[in-house]
Amino acid sequence: MFDVLIRQATIIDGTRAPRFTADIGIKGDRIDSIGDLSAAEARQTIDAAGLVAAPGFIDVHTHADGWLLKSPHLLPKTLQGFTTEVLMADGISYAPVTPQTWRDWIFYLRALDGMSLDEYSGWSSIAEFLDRIAGRNVQNVIAQVPYANVRSAVCGWGRQRPDDFQMRSIIRGIRKAMDEGAVGLSTGLDYIVQCFATTDELVAACQPVAEQGGLYVTHMRYKLGLLPALREAVEIARRSGAKLHVSHLKAQTPQAADEVLTYLDREASREVDLSFDVYPYQSGSTMLSYLLPYEVWESGPIAAVERLRDPQVRERFNRGLTEHRVEIDKIHIAWVASKENSRHQGKLLSDYVDSRRSSPGDALADLLIEERLAVLLVVNEGDDPLVTPFLQHPKQMVGTDGILCGAAAIPFSSGPKPESSDNPPEALRLEGRPHPRVFGSASRVLGPLVREVKLFSLEEAVHKLSGYAASRFGLKQRGELKPGNFADLVLFDPDTISDQATYEEPLRPTVGMHAVLVNGTPIIEAGQPVPSERLPRTLPGRHLRCER
Repeated sequence: MFDVLIRQATIIDGTRAPRFTADIGIKGDRIDSIGDLSAAEARQTIDAAGLVAAPGFIDVHTHADGWLLKSPHLLPKTLQGFTTEVLMADGISYAPVTPQTWRDWIFYLRALDGMSLDEYSGWSSIAEFLDRIAGRNVQNVIAQVPYANVRSAVCGWGRQRPDDFQMRSIIRGIRKAMDEGAVGLSTGLDYIVQCFATTDELVAACQPVAEQGGLYVTHMRYKLGLLPALREAVEIARRSGAKLHVSHLKAQTPQAADEVLTYLDREASREVDLSFDVYPYQSGSTMLSYLLPYEVWESGPIAAVERLRDPQVRERFNRGLTEHRVEIDKIHIAWVASKENSRHQGKLLSDYVDSRRSSPGDALADLLIEERLAVLLVVNEGDDPLVTPFLQHPKQMVGTDGILCGAAAIPFSSGPKPESSDNPPEALRLEGRPHPRVFGSASRVLGPLVREVKLFSLEEAVHKLSGYAASRFGLKQRGELKPGNFADLVLFDPDTISDQATYEEPLRPTVGMHAVLVNGTPIIEAGQPVPSERLPRTLPGRHLRCER
């Protein structure tokens, strides 16, 4: 007898193979059989006629670290079919930390999830942090090694280069995390601490990654310029021997896209083993603190608030906004921590600056001081068709780069789905105006981009979301529907699956996802989250280890 029997599904197995119709029998956490199981019995049977069965999707670039720690079910992600989250992107996260750095990290990352100091429970290593999530969440998680955390733990927050002793300590820390199952090393070279790292330093940091066949996953030095940043990333991978994965790779003009993809195909791919991710939107989202001059970070995030009171720092901030041609009339305030400033959510930075009757540097520095850095932005970088050539590329996979706004945890919901997004279910009660990519990336790829735009086949779309991501990130026995593999799978209607979130209404959930199973346990049924009382006491999400 099977625990779960899925009948008459159209199977797209994650390998790009043509679809076929069959039954799927699940025992425990594994797929036991695929074929004609019409005579079989099961404790639970799902009629999947007219639905596609596919492997559970893997979000290879996510900022859900803090949310997963405090919330058992991220419905915006599971309703798209994401069963695994690759955490600790852009070189920044909640671990590893030391007694000297943990407060600064929670303070710095508040703009991504609103976590507070009282939610810290004493972890220090990556493994300890992820073990607090495993079994308390419905999704699987796997870690990267966030370089800023490792560097700050060894060297502090300053711009000084690590000496030989410090570099050996950094390498030991990375090697330990790799031994514990991390996928590779992540960097965000425009962000705190890492902005001070040299190319040579990063080559050395990648050596233990290369030794274990891991990935160098990088938010490149985009402020340097797209092509120079990509050339540096390729150099780091080539010199260290690590495989390269570029985060959210896209361009702001068709000419720049053609230039960077030509370089990638004709030169870079001959030098290194590479891949990249991108979400199906041209606009981006980041913290307001991303725009600050690097000097602000030299004593850490908490001290940065006082640095922003310095008139000379403000002047350099204002000058940098002009020199880097930051178009504040194309940037919206997505979320702020305080109720006092919440009226500005959804408004342009330029409107906020005008309301303060001061220079952009002074106005935005004041906002960061008032919010203690907790300000999130949505950045208009052009029309969505600009990202099309990147989405079509065979080296591309999907990373949502999704950032949820708000300080409240997301509990389960067992109530009916509302007709209007103005009154979302409890599981979707968030704050602010986040980027719609967090609610719609996978469903936009599976639906409109396959059906209407015809960018690629549904088999190719599923492969990018599952099989390709699993193989690249070392997730053995996942990402493909076949007997013996873990039963992470999704059931969706290929005719209706679609994103509903927009920039005006970013909290609207995906439609068309019928069921989601994680390690054999249903977490979505009939398009609704399974009520908590029907789930096992130990939730099905696991802390996965990379297997190379």
